Amino acid sequence: MGKREKPLLPDTIAPSWLVVQALGTAAVVVVLLTASESDPWIWTAYGVSGACWLGFVAASPSFPREATGLLAVASIAPSIALGWAEDSSAIVLAVVTVSRFATLTEPSVAAIMGVVGLDASLAAVTGLVAGAAGPLVFGNVGVLLVLMLLGLNRRQYEVQAVQAAELLEQTKLAQSEHARAAALDERTRIAREIHDVLAHSLGALGVHLEVAEALLAEKSDVDGALDRVRSSRKLAADGLAEARDAVAALRSDVPSLAGALRQLAGAHQGRVTFEVVGEQRPLPSAAVVSLAGVAREALTNAAKHAYGRPVSLRLHFAEAEVRLRVWNEIGETVRSEDTGGFGLTGMRERLALAGGTLTAGPGDGRWTVEAVVRA
Repeated sequence: MGKREKPLLPDTIAPSWLVVQALGTAAVVVVLLTASESDPWIWTAYGVSGACWLGFVAASPSFPREATGLLAVASIAPSIALGWAEDSSAIVLAVVTVSRFATLTEPSVAAIMGVVGLDASLAAVTGLVAGAAGPLVFGNVGVLLVLMLLGLNRRQYEVQAVQAAELLEQTKLAQSEHARAAALDERTRIAREIHDVLAHSLGALGVHLEVAEALLAEKSDVDGALDRVRSSRKLAADGLAEARDAVAALRSDVPSLAGALRQLAGAHQGRVTFEVVGEQRPLPSAAVVSLAGVAREALTNAAKHAYGRPVSLRLHFAEAEVRLRVWNEIGETVRSEDTGGFGLTGMRERLALAGGTLTAGPGDGRWTVEAVVRA
């Protein structure tokens, strides 16, 4: 389909209430200019009705309550003159004012029915007192009542439109508050993650540096101290990488989990095979950062304890969970769960914050690390 062309004229030229009041004002002016009445008091009633109508039009945007009162008076004045009017000017004024009054949303339905009922009663009483024909009297009363019903029907649509607009605004506000709360929760989680990264890395770094200081000061063991300094440098590098991941999540730059694992596999010094099983789907940043951290720790340990041996990574997207498995052949030294980096214990704690679990250990001649996150 082609692009829809913009219409030359807007769908709505002016609000409906403005159109009605403009047409009503034109009708009132025409009536006042063309009416042929001999009784001065009828002209007074017409003048009161016309003045109140103009006051209603001027006051309705800023003072709706006062405008409602003026329109009620504007409808009553011609109703009093209906029985003695010499032409149709009175009924035209009554039709304009009553039909507009019945559509107002400011007064209640009971107030509208009360005012229009008073108009109809005045039309009936004055008509009978003035000796007007019965069909004419009851016809005027019927016209006013029918106009009231039509106006109330129109009023119902306007009330529903106002309520729908208010509901839409409340829905938008609720969605905005929900998004804000979710953002605050995510930022709190990331702040906690950065805190955990710094606590693990700086704590381990401090221990290594203390040991290095003791080796130099007490045993003059330069080689041992140098190994500790190298380990400290690696701890600092790993901590910086974890902190960058957390900051990336804060900036909404978190890559897909498969992309992050593929980058880790490509950066590993050794043969690494990586495969994805199942249909990939977006994951919460907490799961991405935690699982990527597990993979980084497992690859680091594989390089340390099984250097040169092939390593395999498998990411499995199941229906209700995501499973990451990293395994390699066991090298000459069998590692514990907490060697290097933050250790798998730290990874297990961080996975728990993301709603996941972690297992690690030897079996079938290989070392396997498996992390599961429900997502």
